[in-house]
Amino acid sequence: METFDVVVIGAGSTGENVAGRAAQRGLRVAIVESELVGGECSYYACIPSKALLRPAHVLADAKAVAGSREAVTGELDVGAVLGRRDEFTSHWKDDGQLPWLTDRHVEIVRGRARLSGVRQVTVVNDAGAERVLEAARAVAICTGSEALIPDVSGLHAAKPWTNREGTSAHAVPESLIVLGGGPVGCELATAWKALGSEVTVVMREERPLANMEVFAGDAVLGGLRELGIWVMTEAAVVEVARRRDGTVDVTLGEGQVLHAHELLCATGRTPRTNDIGLETLGLEGGAWLDVDDRMRVRGVDGGWLYAAGDVNHRALLTHMGKYQARVCADVITADDPESITPAYADATAISQVVFTDPEVASVGLTEKVARERGIDAQVVDFDLGQIAGSRLYGNDYRGHARIVIDAHRRVLVGATFVGDGVGELLHAATIAVVGEVTLDTLWHAVPAFPTMSEVWLRLLETAGL
Repeated sequence: METFDVVVIGAGSTGENVAGRAAQRGLRVAIVESELVGGECSYYACIPSKALLRPAHVLADAKAVAGSREAVTGELDVGAVLGRRDEFTSHWKDDGQLPWLTDRHVEIVRGRARLSGVRQVTVVNDAGAERVLEAARAVAICTGSEALIPDVSGLHAAKPWTNREGTSAHAVPESLIVLGGGPVGCELATAWKALGSEVTVVMREERPLANMEVFAGDAVLGGLRELGIWVMTEAAVVEVARRRDGTVDVTLGEGQVLHAHELLCATGRTPRTNDIGLETLGLEGGAWLDVDDRMRVRGVDGGWLYAAGDVNHRALLTHMGKYQARVCADVITADDPESITPAYADATAISQVVFTDPEVASVGLTEKVARERGIDAQVVDFDLGQIAGSRLYGNDYRGHARIVIDAHRRVLVGATFVGDGVGELLHAATIAVVGEVTLDTLWHAVPAFPTMSEVWLRLLETAGL
């Protein structure tokens, strides 16, 4: 048995941040990983998907401005796009990720980890060799999530793409059916359409991005269709079959059959908590882990078990997982854990950018959720296309901005922006929401002209200031 202060299970971005921060505070830390150090985000999600999307966005931006439009003489170079994606994923090798941990004196342990007792983790590597790690202070579970394959007849047997294949494929399918209208489905539909695939999106909901403001979902629905993507809303898949030639049939509820060369399933996530020994502690394997605001797993005596990132189901986003990791490490290393400010942004101020066409950026509460929480919500909208900076960004710029105000406290509780480049507007909104900056104070935050940020002035004027 080897003793460390902290053992982290899972070396994705969340686990890396727990381990690195704890080690920098002087603790001896081991991190266990069975796949690639860097995790889903680095190799199969955020990084490769944005690498696939960016060239098409650049080309569209060039075509939106007179002068550069005339200089654009060709289409995307598919090979170059895929090659650039491969560079950003380091060709699915993690050598470049290791120094970030080793420089902080974190020991990397390769293999599959299982909880095997109180503060104890057993690791078995690919050769079958076993190591038992004891944690003097804490064990942190940062195993993340994986694609959920719904219980639809034939779907599992058809072996559909998930986000992993959808971000790492080295050939463009002639045609692609995407199941799901969330961020992953919409982004990958956009990417593969730009690379030449004929794409169909099938979703149960009335519009994409169902958890965002209605106008955002409507804008993305229109954008997908303008790109030439066939979008079927309020549609249920009842059966899937993979033909001998490798193509796929998808049968909908009313008997309509769709046919494509490949199928991508983007219908949600499920926690990676199977076979990690949770049962030894009386917890349910395969379930999301319930944590308090300091990332301690509820129901475990002694408060030594933590869970950060996707696995606790509070906010399934890389940056929010890293935020939780910082809180987690601070609590673990503190002499008085109760003195550490608990996480709260992952319940009130989640920020997110969806890199579709148009782009969507949001933080905090939607109008609907604010009202459900009993907030006296004042909703302020402004046409982002009326801002000088937007019109300079691109001819015929289309966009929309909304802020949700707590009328009683006169602070922002949410903001949503739709339009090209709006992701760069988001952090100002995030600061306003998290900092509970009053409208009267925001009035003195003067936006530079001519930038899209001038929309803040117009929103406040519309709000009555």
